[in-house]
Amino acid sequence: MEAARTMAERDIGDVLVAENTGLIGIVTDRDIVVRAVAAGLDMRTTRLGEIVTRDLVTIEPDEPVSRAAELMRENAARRLPVVEGDRPAGIVSLGDLAMEREPGSVLADISVAPANN
Repeated sequence: MEAARTMAERDIGDVLVAENTGLIGIVTDRDIVVRAVAAGLDMRTTRLGEIVTRDLVTIEPDEPVSRAAELMRENAARRLPVVEGDRPAGIVSLGDLAMEREPGSVLADISVAPANN
């Protein structure tokens, strides 16, 4: 529930999940719906570790944008965690790439538009 609240408060669709050893995965709003709510899990007691996507492709902050696009294409990933060593530093999304590489595209326009709550 805390992750869902954080996503709602910050108007984001995902959170990185870390333990003392570093990044262990990512949970998206869709993961919460499909892996927890639709599966009938109790949202008050379900832990992120139970629904997290652990098999991550990541990128370092000093990599070029073209490498991020390549990794996302190769792995059919919509989000790419950015890590420094083993510490999460952020996330690059398809929308971020669109705004950077194709600022006039429909995806870029949607990505910069305010949420339509």
